[in-house]
Amino acid sequence: MDDTGTSSNSTKRTLFSPNQRTTLLALIPALFLAACAFPPENALYEKSPDIPPYMQDEFAAYVSETREWVATHRVFLTDDHDMEITRNSPFEVRPKTTSNDQPTRGVLFVHGLGSSPWYFHDIATEMARNGWLARSMLLPGHGTRPGDLNLPDYADWTQSVAHQVALLERDVDEVWLGGFSTGGNLVTSYAAQNPEIAGLLLFSPGIEPDSDLLFLAPLVQYLWDWVDVDPENNVINYQSLSTKASALYYHSVSEARESLDAVPFDRPALITISADDSVLDPLETLRTFETDFTHPSSHLIWYDDAPAPSSDPRVETRNSNLPDQQISNFSHLSVLFSPENPYYGVKGSFVFVENGQENMALPSDLSTIWRSGWGYSEPGKYHGRLTWNPYFDELIETIQDVTN
Repeated sequence: MDDTGTSSNSTKRTLFSPNQRTTLLALIPALFLAACAFPPENALYEKSPDIPPYMQDEFAAYVSETREWVATHRVFLTDDHDMEITRNSPFEVRPKTTSNDQPTRGVLFVHGLGSSPWYFHDIATEMARNGWLARSMLLPGHGTRPGDLNLPDYADWTQSVAHQVALLERDVDEVWLGGFSTGGNLVTSYAAQNPEIAGLLLFSPGIEPDSDLLFLAPLVQYLWDWVDVDPENNVINYQSLSTKASALYYHSVSEARESLDAVPFDRPALITISADDSVLDPLETLRTFETDFTHPSSHLIWYDDAPAPSSDPRVETRNSNLPDQQISNFSHLSVLFSPENPYYGVKGSFVFVENGQENMALPSDLSTIWRSGWGYSEPGKYHGRLTWNPYFDELIETIQDVTN
């Protein structure tokens, strides 16, 4: 989804190149013909009355009111409604101390497009053990049903992030921001424009998408409602994607790039990326780190079976080909989760079997499947999506190094 040119501090990127404008004009007739596409008649694709309020005066009130909203408007996928509400609502984890000392450092996590605050459950828990006040927020349009992705404007996302940062700043002296995918774009833009933010933790940040057609998203949203409609069976991630949500993601990419082009990010940052990420352009992400994240304490973890193509000493490679664990490579989302995670972990209750392998039948014994990023295949092996990080403990250690 790379809609512009190169990643350079001296070369400004534009939203539409001449070739892209030509492509847009050529595609307009086809887009109008496709505008009659509709999703199935199902409550999942209908919209709630509005987005939930997000400007509460206290974080506790924000959590309580958002949980109530999710409980009222969510289309539940299981009989365990309380579990679904909890995993789709904002939360905080406070450090456990023997005294009444208040934490001095805090981190706010922002999830990705279609996902949920629970994506940061494991990292937030570990950071709280290390003395942090860790919070994870809910982006408007999430947590209830895919149809609600058609409700928020981009300002709802940016204002909700800014408000949660302000609430966290009232409670701690030092604020870091963390984000996954689209959330990584949102916190990068905010931190770039607000120098009081101490640093960034970016997990598969969506700054360099792997598509040349993302620039069409702002137009396509006015022609039809859905990019993709898939069966919904994942309680912490929408499987379907609206065209308006794609346009919001495009805005987040554009804003993050413009912020980094204006001024390189000169505070500490951690970036993780899989060389086999199916959503992003890993190599461009690596180049963006080298040129636009200039602090000497910044660090990029490159998950691959070969050394990262970089001479930057701040770049570290971790082997993603682990046949003894039936892992061929890493996915877009896997870095966030501990192997012990009850939903996405090694023995988690959810197995991400949909992985773009239409030519192979799903084995009846799911313990035999291999794990990888989307679309990877090998003869004789069924690959499901990797949903945990075998190096999770090492990731927490790297977070400690970068934040110190």
